[in-house]
Amino acid sequence: MNHTTQLLFEDDGQIPNSKYPLILYKKAFAERGNSGADWLERQFASNNWTNSWRNGIYSFHHYHSTSHEVLGIYSGKAMVHLGGESGEKVEVEAGDVIIIPAGVGHKNLESEQLGVVGAYPDGRNWDLMKGKPGERPQADKNIAALPIPMADPLLGKAEGLVKVWKEI
Repeated sequence: MNHTTQLLFEDDGQIPNSKYPLILYKKAFAERGNSGADWLERQFASNNWTNSWRNGIYSFHHYHSTSHEVLGIYSGKAMVHLGGESGEKVEVEAGDVIIIPAGVGHKNLESEQLGVVGAYPDGRNWDLMKGKPGERPQADKNIAALPIPMADPLLGKAEGLVKVWKEI
């Protein structure tokens, strides 16, 4: 793995974000295309991150209140806006893995041939929140009730989010 970044975003009134940092693993795996997608699905599932899908990232600010999410980029690249309007724009590319805590906003600003595998700890079902009036306080309650996952989707039970999030 080439580089790990942690990004922390404040509640902006619409997007709650999280007390837990988003974790971005740059150049975390070498496989690309369908074999990269297959590898990600196997790796995530081996760490109990399931209910996976293959697609892209929505082109509007959104977050999930009922689950954390992992996104593995197996092809192309994208500029994603993380943390809502006042957040940060980050380029991701094939080989990167993003662990997004429940409540953290994400939006695809532009992409080229983007292929993503998404998955959720314990195969949780996810909701789609857009920072609209009326979503909170229920979304905040949902987020607060979520456990820390038992394993990092990429690194397993002893490293990554397991260490980082438990310290908070």
